Amino acid sequence: MAKTIGIFDSGLGGLTAAAEFEKLFNGKKYIYFGDTARVPYGTKSADTICRYACQDTKFLIDKGASLIIVACGTVSANAIDELKKRFDVPVIGVVEPAAEKAVEIAAAGNGRITVLGTSATVKSGAYERAINKIDPKIEVRSVACPMFVPLVENGYTEGEAAALFAREYLENSVSFGADAVILGCTHYPHLSGVIGEILQRSVLINSGKEAVVAAKKYLPAHMVSDGNGEFYVSDAPEAFSRLARVFMGREVADGVKCIDIESY
Repeated sequence: MAKTIGIFDSGLGGLTAAAEFEKLFNGKKYIYFGDTARVPYGTKSADTICRYACQDTKFLIDKGASLIIVACGTVSANAIDELKKRFDVPVIGVVEPAAEKAVEIAAAGNGRITVLGTSATVKSGAYERAINKIDPKIEVRSVACPMFVPLVENGYTEGEAAALFAREYLENSVSFGADAVILGCTHYPHLSGVIGEILQRSVLINSGKEAVVAAKKYLPAHMVSDGNGEFYVSDAPEAFSRLARVFMGREVADGVKCIDIESY
């Protein structure tokens, strides 16, 4: 029986994973949920993040998802174990796949990785643990970038506002000279231009892309149902549609539906 993949994020950031899904699973069905009513997750407590993540996952499973891609660095860092324990479907987060890719690059260089994440992701230490498990010799530095999500959610992905905060967060990272920089929130690839301008010698790792690559290894494309993406949000579908068009480079087919996520 063909499968359907569910993808969720706190808002727009997971569209980076959705775009990668469309490239790697060409013509296959997926369901996307963006929790636009409760974004950002990165400033919330671990208990709240876990509650939100369970509601998001339950919604996608109720819609028919057989595998969940957690396209949210904050949830992957704080709630992935609870999701795997609570739900009887495979759940793939962004932390382990991105860590594996970064270690591969760093091991061939100076052995240094920088992790950019929300405050909750950095506080969790999830990336450090994942990297240390793969290669304890790798040196890791993590940087919390709390304003990056609001910038992306409001369309400020380039220009002076984005550059101002990027310089503020990353100034001390230049001298560290990381071989790989993990964009530990799926919103952050939308800021790759300003981040790459500052950290020029580092390879930027798109954590959402690596999660989709991992999902394809677990569930080959021929096992996934044919179809298009279905998009759901918890608030402001019109604003989501407008920005989704910018981030994905096309209109969102069949529109964006709004649901009451608190009922799940």
